[in-house]
Amino acid sequence: MKPKQNIVHLPVYQPGKPIEEVKRELGLKEVTKLASNENPFGCSPKAKEAIIAEVNNTSLYPDGGAVELTKAVASHFNVETNQVIFGAGSDEIILMIARAYLVPGDENIMATHTFPQYKHNAEIENAVCIEVPLIDGTHDLQGMLDRVTDRTKIIWVCNPNNPTGTIVTHEQLAAFLKKVPSDVLVVLDEAYAEYTVSGDYPDGFELIRQYKNAILLRTFSKIYGLASLRIGYGIGHPDVIHTINQVREPFNTTRYAQSAAKAALADEAFIQDCRQKNADGIQYLQGEFNRLGLSYYPAHGNFVMVDVQRPAKLAFEGLLRKGFIVRGGHNLDFPTKLRVTVGSRQQNEQFIQALEAVLTEITVQA
Repeated sequence: MKPKQNIVHLPVYQPGKPIEEVKRELGLKEVTKLASNENPFGCSPKAKEAIIAEVNNTSLYPDGGAVELTKAVASHFNVETNQVIFGAGSDEIILMIARAYLVPGDENIMATHTFPQYKHNAEIENAVCIEVPLIDGTHDLQGMLDRVTDRTKIIWVCNPNNPTGTIVTHEQLAAFLKKVPSDVLVVLDEAYAEYTVSGDYPDGFELIRQYKNAILLRTFSKIYGLASLRIGYGIGHPDVIHTINQVREPFNTTRYAQSAAKAALADEAFIQDCRQKNADGIQYLQGEFNRLGLSYYPAHGNFVMVDVQRPAKLAFEGLLRKGFIVRGGHNLDFPTKLRVTVGSRQQNEQFIQALEAVLTEITVQA
């Protein structure tokens, strides 16, 4: 059996190492995972109650149209229900967008480096990926505009950007959208939007009202703490949402996910608390990096990319032996950097102790 030739070279997505695997491999009793940008404070108690309430419905298919959740999201963001679509995480919506809009030979533009699923799904459709290097870890919007041709179908903007954590501002993004041809879809991936405390962060809902060729992606996996339930959503013009819906698989989100997401959306106090704790965590980590003489990108999500000034692989492995899982830049094309999820205060303090010890060990060994 022969697969499609354009996929044989594609890498399989590698998530952060599971806690159980690290415990087993290294014989550790305690392991802290700061690799996958999960919420260290869990999810809303209201979401847990909603999950438990669904147990008796396990044998039933979910609502294929996620009608109740659609109404809740539309009301929460003051949009129409026909502007909302759900996926098994926002990454499934990325897949659906690529499936709906890209044919062989089409071009799509993205940053390098950014969330890899844009490129992955575009290549599955045999589209041409135009990658524009970041400038100081931030999207080069003018550079992306310069690469637009009559073959361009999609532009992907991850904001805050993963893995660097940087943002483009509202003013920058509005000026960019004004210049993008109206027949090019601009995907604004805002997976970490709820964590941002910067007054410069774009009002994506204002932008999608103004530009019909823009779509927002959001997720319940990050600040809402529902990563294991796999549910995210897109909000855009009804015509765009209708097109994407035409390639959506039936029953693509579960009863548990829909119920938990609806409850989580209503618990604004939990979100505010997580946002503040995350901001405090970023401030602490950046202060400690300053003390250690380490540079880092400005962090606007729930993670920080720090330059440890040593080979990232050595730092990653050293931290692993001490029970801390992070993202090593050697796997992200950042050879001396680590991406670290912001944890609880205790986790952050323990991580800094471990990092300081690892950096000293690497220096001594050198």
